[in-house]
Amino acid sequence: MSETLRITEIFYSLQGETSTVGIPTVFVRLTGCPLRCVYCDTEYAFHGGEKIAIDDILAKVDSYGAGHVTVTGGEPLAQPDCLTLLAGLCDKGYRVSLETSGALSVAGVDPRVVKILDLKTPDSGELERNLYDNVAMLNSRDQVKFVICSRNDYQWAKLKIDELKLPQRVSEILFSPSHGQLDQKQLADWILADRLPVRFQLQLHKLLWGDQPGH
Repeated sequence: MSETLRITEIFYSLQGETSTVGIPTVFVRLTGCPLRCVYCDTEYAFHGGEKIAIDDILAKVDSYGAGHVTVTGGEPLAQPDCLTLLAGLCDKGYRVSLETSGALSVAGVDPRVVKILDLKTPDSGELERNLYDNVAMLNSRDQVKFVICSRNDYQWAKLKIDELKLPQRVSEILFSPSHGQLDQKQLADWILADRLPVRFQLQLHKLLWGDQPGH
């Protein structure tokens, strides 16, 4: 493969979110993102990075000896050759997940990849960037994530779960309290009171290592 991708970091850590939380995983963080969510914790990935050939990225991933790989950002789909990387990882037998904002089409993503679609809530500041056509391209292995900043966000997310029929479409619906904006116990109480069919999650990597890059 002659294609290159601009990469912020490649590192080995525990998966901090989603249905594979706690599993040792190689993370490939691509540089660049067209969104500016108010709660973003990876602003260091907006610019810079290093152009690396996809063959070299695959070799680096191989060096860790892990079974799980997460491709993230920034917004990884902002670089079209990300699709080539995803297919290459799948061809090598990895269990691959893609973390995407949902603002760019997932139509070309290899069907072997588990898509983690992060729908943007009103208080994210990027509500209008949601590309709802993506929802129809999700399957029973994929997951949809909502970062909840407020009661308003929570009510909006509840409506979207029903409107988009998410329990029938995907394997997991993930609710995360926005770090430093919404009390985690408050969100847990709301979920339990409404008996929502969602997975409450905290960011394990932040609990262990804070906001340090490379974790």
